[in-house]
Amino acid sequence: MTALLEVQDLIVEYGHGRKAFRALHGVSIDVAPGECMGLVGESGSGKSTLGKAILGLAPVTGGSIRFDGRDITALGRAGRRALADDVQVVFQDPYGSLNPAMTIGDILSEPLLTSGLGGAEAQARVREMLDRVRLPETAMDRYPSEFSGGQRQRVAIARALVRRPRLIVCDEPVSALDLTTQATILDLFIELQRDTGVSYLFVSHDLGVVHRVCHRVAVMYHGEIVETGAGEQVTRSPRHPYAERLRLASPVADPVKQRTRRAEWLALREAADAPVR
Repeated sequence: MTALLEVQDLIVEYGHGRKAFRALHGVSIDVAPGECMGLVGESGSGKSTLGKAILGLAPVTGGSIRFDGRDITALGRAGRRALADDVQVVFQDPYGSLNPAMTIGDILSEPLLTSGLGGAEAQARVREMLDRVRLPETAMDRYPSEFSGGQRQRVAIARALVRRPRLIVCDEPVSALDLTTQATILDLFIELQRDTGVSYLFVSHDLGVVHRVCHRVAVMYHGEIVETGAGEQVTRSPRHPYAERLRLASPVADPVKQRTRRAEWLALREAADAPVR
């Protein structure tokens, strides 16, 4: 199957000269139509930088990013605005990404009106999206501060979907939520993908989260992809030692198994930190 998103040998550097910091070291990844591709790693691994580069929010030093066969690596502002119909994002903090001075109806309809959709059609699309994310139509007249964290993330998901994109970059979309709300939102992501056919690049630090929603998973470590494979394989039987450390870092409900897992994780970390002789 032809990839919808293709990232080849991507390099991202911040700064110049001796002070330059290379965040991504020749990263390659692809996402197929209708696929959920997981990108997992600890804080500082470069996973969010990759998402930002795809969205045009991080400087690309080398390599290429192609969407549906078109090179989007160096798109200008006009090109990025046009691409917004096809590529959207859901951020980690739903409250920080929603304008507190606007009603939910205005937040969701604004991108539609900007793209030239008529007012009546925009309102109908907004009502459809609110229904899809299981929020009442009365939410249109309320403000972000009137909702819980999980409800605000539903609004953020509706905003991403309202333009009917083909790809959504999900940047840690459930990490700010409690475990029960996380499960509900993850189920919503799965349902929406099944119903709409949208593709996800799902960025997370938690292998347990990506196991639940992702068809394939890529593991990032120090700006490089160290393992890629089917979601079940990478999250349950990873081959790379760093990916195994991530697996062991995910908690389990059984306290006995959790103690064993914690001991294994500590042993792997100590082995990784041991000096080479």
